[in-house]
Amino acid sequence: MKITLDSVAKGPRDAALPATSVSFETGRATLSRAETEQRPTVLGLIASGRMRPDSGTVTIDGRADSGAMRRRIALVDAPDVCEPAPDVTVAGIVAEELMFAGLASHPLAVRRRLAELGAAEYARYAIGTVPPTVRIRLLTELALLRAGVEGVVIVSPTATAATPWSGGGSRASSPGAASRCSSSLATPPPRRSRRPRSCRGSSAATTTHLRPLTKTRRGTTPTNSLT
Repeated sequence: MKITLDSVAKGPRDAALPATSVSFETGRATLSRAETEQRPTVLGLIASGRMRPDSGTVTIDGRADSGAMRRRIALVDAPDVCEPAPDVTVAGIVAEELMFAGLASHPLAVRRRLAELGAAEYARYAIGTVPPTVRIRLLTELALLRAGVEGVVIVSPTATAATPWSGGGSRASSPGAASRCSSSLATPPPRRSRRPRSCRGSSAATTTHLRPLTKTRRGTTPTNSLT
């Protein structure tokens, strides 16, 4: 599978996302940096087939098919779209994702899954307090449990969350993950402070253009949007 974004842009005067070209494919991990706090999310939505660009083209294996992209690509940890609420426990997130993947989601199954991922010690931690490398690996592995998912687009909520791509023997989600799926990471520059969710974006005009093609589920523990 190969996804190609050719000069995609979004918003009035390309304010939400200036013309951007990037591609990612099975067996490789690709890093794409987008400036400002909002643009990584916009880029992630477009790269996963969940938002139409105002200009440019997006193709999967050489053809335009946003439906196939949404089915085959998971969007992970995108701020304001599918990032987990910071106070939800890791165990709660794992239980929900196992349920949506059609797998057993009882406490024993959750403990086993966390042990397999080497994250058993974080079961009772709030996801907002988990180290970035653990957070990204956990959310990515859970996304890959969904039937039909062949690739992931990770929107890094902080600059430090990009570390799984460059160290620790982990690429995308775990050793070997890049060989079984396509992966792309959209990341912003370092931020000095985290503004309230309602204040993100440089202007109201820019914010109004952040409308995904599909609605993200709004449960008690929102995580990866795969619809």
